[in-house]
Amino acid sequence: MSQAFAVETFGLTKRFKTALAVNDVNFSVPQGAICGFLGKNGAGKTTTIKMLTGLKKPTSGEFAIMGKKEAFGKGIRQVGYLPDVPGFYGYMTGWEFLDLCARLCNMPEGERKTHVEDLLKQVGLHGVKTKISGYSRGMRQRLGIAQALVNSPAVVFMDEPISALDPMGRRDIMEIIASLRGKTSVVLSTHILSDVENICDHIIIIEKGKVVEQGTLAEIKGRFNRQDAVQVAFYNQEDCDTFAEAMKGQGDFNFTPHQMRLTIQSDKVSTAEISKLTMRVLTETDMPFKGLNVDAPSLDDIFYEVTK
Repeated sequence: MSQAFAVETFGLTKRFKTALAVNDVNFSVPQGAICGFLGKNGAGKTTTIKMLTGLKKPTSGEFAIMGKKEAFGKGIRQVGYLPDVPGFYGYMTGWEFLDLCARLCNMPEGERKTHVEDLLKQVGLHGVKTKISGYSRGMRQRLGIAQALVNSPAVVFMDEPISALDPMGRRDIMEIIASLRGKTSVVLSTHILSDVENICDHIIIIEKGKVVEQGTLAEIKGRFNRQDAVQVAFYNQEDCDTFAEAMKGQGDFNFTPHQMRLTIQSDKVSTAEISKLTMRVLTETDMPFKGLNVDAPSLDDIFYEVTK
C-alpha cells in the first residue's frame, strides 16, 4: 500500500442476504484530494461509505485509510463522516453540540473551547446563539460538516451534503468543502455533477455495486469515446460553407456541418491547435462569425455513457 493514498479498497464487498450491494470494489483516493463519488440511487455509494467509516461490516475484502489497513469494530480514528441526513439534539446550540462531540473524542478541556470556536468560524456559524431546532437546512449542513471535522480527521466522507439546498446554500457548502483541499482528503457523494466538475480533482463512478470509472476528470475524459471539438457559428449558411472550404486545405480534419455552424475534429491535431488555426483562417478571410467554442464531453455525458 502506498502512503500517497488517503483511501484504498481491495475487493471490498457487501452482501445483504441475496442482494449484492457492493461487488469487489477496488479504488484509491489520493491524499489531499477532493473526490467525487458518483452513482445512481442504489448503486452502492452509501453502503461503501458506511464500510469505510466503520458503520457496516464488509462481507469480504479490505480497505486502508492513510496507508493503514482497517477492520470493522477496531475504531477508525482518522475519518470524519457527514451522513445524508445528519441528526442533532435540537435543544442544544451549535456550540454545545460541537463541545459534546469534542468530549466524545476525548479532547482535553483546555483545547475544546478554541477548537469548537475555530470550527464554527470555518463553517460560518460563529456567534449564532439559536437552538439547533431553529436552524435552516443550510445551517444544519454547516453544523454537520463541523461535527465531521471535530476529530481533525485525515479523511472526511460526506454523503449528499448539498441535497435539498437552495442555490445560495449549495454554493456556501461547496466553498467550505473547497477550503479543505490539500488539508483534509474529502470523499463526496452527490448527484449534482456540475458541482463535481467545478470542485473535484478525482472522480469515482460506481454502478450496480462495481466501479466503472475512476481517475482525474482529464484522465476519464481522455478515455471517453467522444473527442473534443471546435465549433464555429456563423450568421448565414453561405459564410459557413465558405469557411469550411477554406479549412479543408489546412489539415486532416473531420467536419460536421449544422445549420450555420461547423464542428471541427481531428485524430491527429490537438483541440488547442485546431482553435488557433480556426482563428487564423477566420482572420485571414475576414469572415464574420457569431461565436467559437470548444465542445468537450461533460461529466454528465460521461456519467450517462458509463451507467446507461
